[in-house]
Amino acid sequence: MQDTITAIATPPGRGGVGIIRVSGASALVIAEQILTTIPKPRTVQFADFLDANDEIIDSGLVLYFPNPHSFTGEDVLELQGHGGPVVMDLLLQRVIQCGARLARPGEFSERAFLNDKIDLAQAEAIADLIDAASVQAARSASRSLQGEFSKHINELVELLIALRLYVEAAIDFPEEEIDFLSDGKITTDLAIIQEKLKVVLQSATQGALLKEGVTIVLAGRPNAGKSSLLNQLSGRDSAIVTDIAGTTRDVLREMIQLDGLPLHIIDTAGLRASNDIIEQEGIRRTWFEVEKADAILFIIDSNDSEQTLGEEYQSLRSLNKPLIVVWNKIDLLAEPFSIEKDKMEQVAISAKTGAGIGQLKKQLKNIVGFQDQGEHSFIARRRHLDALCRANNFLQQAITQFSQHFAGELLAEDLLQAQKALSEITGEFTSDDLLGKIFSSFCIGK
Repeated sequence: MQDTITAIATPPGRGGVGIIRVSGASALVIAEQILTTIPKPRTVQFADFLDANDEIIDSGLVLYFPNPHSFTGEDVLELQGHGGPVVMDLLLQRVIQCGARLARPGEFSERAFLNDKIDLAQAEAIADLIDAASVQAARSASRSLQGEFSKHINELVELLIALRLYVEAAIDFPEEEIDFLSDGKITTDLAIIQEKLKVVLQSATQGALLKEGVTIVLAGRPNAGKSSLLNQLSGRDSAIVTDIAGTTRDVLREMIQLDGLPLHIIDTAGLRASNDIIEQEGIRRTWFEVEKADAILFIIDSNDSEQTLGEEYQSLRSLNKPLIVVWNKIDLLAEPFSIEKDKMEQVAISAKTGAGIGQLKKQLKNIVGFQDQGEHSFIARRRHLDALCRANNFLQQAITQFSQHFAGELLAEDLLQAQKALSEITGEFTSDDLLGKIFSSFCIGK
């Protein structure tokens, strides 16, 4: 039998309400020691919370959910009192004194997973919903929590299982005369599974972008308008802007929302040869951030005749990262700025007036592959994308084994490996180390 666990389920600090959560076989026994009344199942009651000397610690609401009809699948008790840190700590220590132990981060959600109340993707969605940085991310996490993501994964797993059974039956029982090499069923089923997997992978990619966001580095020569662009995108004066080249010596960071997509914008020191030790360090940090970035905006002063793409652009392009050339300060030009039609991503803007910023934002979404999928999106993590990509690779191998080599045994094995990769997402095949890593990132009380 597992220990009975407890934790404060509300954020630390002063608040109108504070909640102590208890889960485990001793929950009702603990309630009998602390409360002035025995809690009724699934009924809100008012009661005093007593210490060991029957002195009142606090008064508030009590909720009791007997197993298995609770979030964790165990007996769950919630004590809802006043949210002061001292009274919450006194009540928590009283619950521990009565036989519970302090819960580890994410242990309530972990028990819900282990007791088959939710799968692993839904458990992760709980943390993602709490940490959501935008309305769209919150809605996507909510859909994952309700099982939308898991539903797609389970459908794919069922299709793979059905196809595996067909292939393995044909291998094991040749006397049944199932000609799986020529009846067309396998080719058709593989195509259907691959197309469905492609759709899920696209949605999961969008979900991962919503969860983790995209890091965009503003790079360019001094006085090209990088800091002005940071201020324009963030909507406030985050960076100091002057006519003096080299004002920015360190890295500045801002987080903005672009149609629900979190963008981590990083302003950097101007790229140029310099004998200034401080500026040299700033330039070193610029390249450090550029190498970690998901995408780069290379800012150029369109008024400066000496401002060309040059060596800095070639160095940035060699990193093979999404890159947009941003011709800035078009408000100072005597004639409209025209962009040559070539393969480069380019846009003309004025960071001062805001001209062209809408087009820049559109191109930003395009180069990172973000598409607003509305009600069809769900939250996803990097590990989900990894599992989906591995499943897709195994599926492609299965198609090759069948179409080129007619190897039924190898086809069946690749289908099994694809199934296992997908099942890692919902937790059917998951190592204990991975579970520990996932739930340890949760806040205490969830």
